[in-house]
Amino acid sequence: MQTICVLGLGYIGLPTASVLATKGHRVLGVDINQRAVDTINRGEIHIHEPDLDILVKSAVLSGNLTASTTPAKADTFIIAVPTPFSEGHVPDLSYIESAVRSMADVVEPGNLIILESTSPVGATEKIAQWMRELRPDLKIPNRRTTPPVAGEERRGRIYLAHCPERVLPGQILRELVDNDRIIGGIDPESADKAAELYRSFVSGEIVCTDSRTAELAKLTENAFRDVNIAFANELSIICDELQIDVWELIRLANRHPRVNILQPGPGVGGHCIAVDPWFIVHSSPEHARLIRTAREVNDSKPHVVLNKIMQRAARIKDPVIACLGLSFKADVDDLRESPALEIVHELASRGVGKLLVVEPHIKELPASLKNDGLELVPLEEALPAADLIVALVNHKQFTRVDRQLLNEKIVIDTRGIWR
Repeated sequence: MQTICVLGLGYIGLPTASVLATKGHRVLGVDINQRAVDTINRGEIHIHEPDLDILVKSAVLSGNLTASTTPAKADTFIIAVPTPFSEGHVPDLSYIESAVRSMADVVEPGNLIILESTSPVGATEKIAQWMRELRPDLKIPNRRTTPPVAGEERRGRIYLAHCPERVLPGQILRELVDNDRIIGGIDPESADKAAELYRSFVSGEIVCTDSRTAELAKLTENAFRDVNIAFANELSIICDELQIDVWELIRLANRHPRVNILQPGPGVGGHCIAVDPWFIVHSSPEHARLIRTAREVNDSKPHVVLNKIMQRAARIKDPVIACLGLSFKADVDDLRESPALEIVHELASRGVGKLLVVEPHIKELPASLKNDGLELVPLEEALPAADLIVALVNHKQFTRVDRQLLNEKIVIDTRGIWR
């Protein structure tokens, strides 16, 4: 068993740290959020994920999982921090760099550094560059396809690999174990060393490659999904113009044995699909034309929905609008890059009627909506009070609504849950 330091205790870092701890590894989870650290050390969680509370409590009680705001010596360091983009969709690696700088002093020869954060191509090599600057006494391999010679070259070296997460919120604990994993080493020895660790808890197949290919593989997976969602979203806009039921259209088209069109929505959110394709565009702006267009289509969809709501609300004097859902997908509490959140914020900013915000998976609104003067409202209170009902997320609770409650209401169903 290894000692492992996991930097970043969010939706990926905490589940990963907990799974590793329950497999017998000694794990130190590191986060700059003191409140999150204290919560975890009590055996509790600060994020919502099914069964994660049970796993964390078990890992903490076993003594294999502890949390801190500072890294410590370990055999392996796993970086699982955010990788957003800045203005102009430029990848922001500042969180990764901060993690590297925080752990540089405690890294020792023979250690393995794994980047799990979804990152632009070349991020793993960037870590190698930072480590060379911070720790010139260590040997950090260059990206290459042939192993180093035996003997002196191995002494004093560290290993570096990229292993992108491939999990679905709501099913993270199962998919961490069951899904195939791609291991991209900065050199073959690094890939082999990382694969050995992942075999201790992954039942899926482990496939080794180089770091750049692993980085682009994860981005490609989400860009593929983004392009397909953009096709569905563009169809929905065309159908609105032609007065065609897009849900019926897709149902019929999907009867073709080689057609599988996805379902449209109010846009695309989450920490992956709404972000990762821009990393590809940034890496190859002249050639990523389809990927860029798909992002633009999906980024524009919330504004299409917003305009539709405003047009319908204009028919009513002092309209009351029930906005159902804020998360980026069904039955989770994750609001990152959520198109629903963007739509509600824009409605509030433009003063479009009285807004009743319903989101059963959170206890309080994010600061942006609190600043807009909004409050959370229970579903059973919002439906009878509203003139206009907007379904933004297909939570199970919303799909079970008594259809009679929708009678004589203006309904905008962006998810097709009440067809």
